[in-house]
Amino acid sequence: MEPEVLSSSLRGGTILTVAKGVSGMTDTSRPQSRTRWDPSQYQRFEAERDRAAQDLLARLPADMNPREIWDLGCGAGQHAIQLKRSHPEAAVHGLDSSAAMLDRASAAGPDVDWRLGDLAQWRPEVPADLIFANASLQWVPEHAALVPRLAQSLAPGGVIAVQMPMAHESLQHTLMRDVGGQGPWADCLTGVGTIRPLLSPEAYYDLLARDCADIDIWSTRYLHVLRGPDPVLEWMKGTALRPYLSALQDDAATSAAFLSALGARLAEAFPACPDGATLLPFPRLFLVARRR
Repeated sequence: MEPEVLSSSLRGGTILTVAKGVSGMTDTSRPQSRTRWDPSQYQRFEAERDRAAQDLLARLPADMNPREIWDLGCGAGQHAIQLKRSHPEAAVHGLDSSAAMLDRASAAGPDVDWRLGDLAQWRPEVPADLIFANASLQWVPEHAALVPRLAQSLAPGGVIAVQMPMAHESLQHTLMRDVGGQGPWADCLTGVGTIRPLLSPEAYYDLLARDCADIDIWSTRYLHVLRGPDPVLEWMKGTALRPYLSALQDDAATSAAFLSALGARLAEAFPACPDGATLLPFPRLFLVARRR
């Protein structure tokens, strides 16, 4: 029986996996996809996005002495670099599918082994002592198979630590799908992979319990205080909208019209407070477990 699903974010398909000119990085030569990531756009709300990652890092077992650490979906590399500073004797690897993100990561962290590749196909050369996946697994399908495979990639006593946005049924994502299905851009966006629901917390527990003990699962609903013009739209342009924007990248006029229509809907749904701030509720699911 398939596990029950719970509202959250999940996208199918593969993402960019071939790069040129990234110093100090291994190319795993996975198939290329159409999605393009923009590190500068993603980092516009770095403090707000980083809050969940720091909360996840704070829940890692204090008695860990990892030798092999993997940051899966490492993005611009700040957490892999942080893990290297915390565990200087460990071999730390950062895997991402975006060459643009890894360009930035390799410049900031030369002591980390940066890898370009598809998380869905990842296998470690040796069992990992820590698998850290912050806001990345929601882009990979088939969690019923993915989560046990990751757990089985751990060495005995190894830890898996995961954070995933629970955004599928959030208002902003509902509006994104609604606007995307209407207007002159609809045909271009038909079939473009967007986020899908996560499994329920109970399902993740069952999947982890096959190989792990000391399982800790919790959720947190953040209330982000955003500022600036169209802040919710700008937030989404860094993550959830990337597949849509990539699909429209060859038609600037249509892309601008789509963003204008979505921005108007989001501004109506998330009005500014009297002080000019916009509040964005954002729930996230956390998983930490240790392999037996």
